[in-house]
Amino acid sequence: MAADKDVYQRSLELHKTNHGKIALVSKVPVESREDLTLAYTPGVAEPCRAIAKNPSDVYEYTIKRNTVAVITDGSAVLGLGDIGPAAGLPVMEGKCLLFKKFAGLDAFPICVGTQDVDHFVDIVKNITTVFGGINLEDISAPRCFEIEEKLKKVSDIPVFHDDQHGTAIVVLGAVINALKVIGKSLSEVKIVVSGSGAAGIACTKLLQSYGAKNIIVCDRHGAIELSREDIHDMKYKIELAKATNPEKFKGTLAEALKGADIFLGVSAPGLVTADMVKTMQPKSAVFAMANPMPEIMPDEAKAGGAFIVGTGRSDFPNQINNVLAFPGIFRGVIDVRAPQITEKMKVAAAEAIAQLVPNPTPDKIIPGVFEDNVASAVAEAVKKCA
Repeated sequence: MAADKDVYQRSLELHKTNHGKIALVSKVPVESREDLTLAYTPGVAEPCRAIAKNPSDVYEYTIKRNTVAVITDGSAVLGLGDIGPAAGLPVMEGKCLLFKKFAGLDAFPICVGTQDVDHFVDIVKNITTVFGGINLEDISAPRCFEIEEKLKKVSDIPVFHDDQHGTAIVVLGAVINALKVIGKSLSEVKIVVSGSGAAGIACTKLLQSYGAKNIIVCDRHGAIELSREDIHDMKYKIELAKATNPEKFKGTLAEALKGADIFLGVSAPGLVTADMVKTMQPKSAVFAMANPMPEIMPDEAKAGGAFIVGTGRSDFPNQINNVLAFPGIFRGVIDVRAPQITEKMKVAAAEAIAQLVPNPTPDKIIPGVFEDNVASAVAEAVKKCA
């Protein structure tokens, strides 16, 4: 715990010393009268006229062709919850840093001071002129579903809620390789998901689209199924109940894990024990992705008999990290000016991530964050779909 406190203190000092993590950098010099004439007035009038005549030229003459908006309302930041847009800004800056580092994309953080769905959508819709893509971040469920769907309908640039789809893509990539290691097929395994928020639902949907048949999703009250009266006023949980849990299982997370092949945790720390893992199938895979503390620590999962263990942390093998997906996805769709990010693109991205580990092992089923070709491989896979 002392090490964690040290990390937090050093991070605080880094942010204070630098007053944030990103800055605007000029691409052209402004050192002379001629520089000013070309970059600003009167020369700048010509690209303005060109864009007015042909609006698509905005991609040729401005930053739009390489710029992503990273947008939040601060309602579901990391594991911190609803801390507001200002408190969410350090995370949005960090996301922008990763876009630049891994895909060469310029990204700008935008923290919107409203949690009204329609107001939020209206604000974002009216600033899209500047950007080639929209990355939604840290917005609570179920509002995040509504916001993304409404923005897709009114935007002519790709919209992507990374907490949902970035997580799902990397999870699918990890599952593809985990199944190779344990020698099972997706259609025959039992998968238990802990967490029915944005990430849990997106992981479930993408796994189903890839062939998963038996998925049980659990929230804090246990397995989600239609007989539960407490979900009757929650549209997204009713839809989830209809689409999952084919055997209509009723019970707790511990009971659901009995005989399961794969556990996916996108919920809260400490929910799973070694004794619970012992009840899973031989050669089970445990992906405990709650951050910063997972549902079960890797050593405990291994003690329970898990054959493959992954977390969201960088200090253990098999880090399930969204940075494996979102930089390459946006690089790909922006390069080809795709108006949307489709399900086929998500699957292609997951397959590309899995293929970067041609010979997976229990401790290496997914590429490392700093492996050079991840973003480019994902981008190429997305371009082929587009």
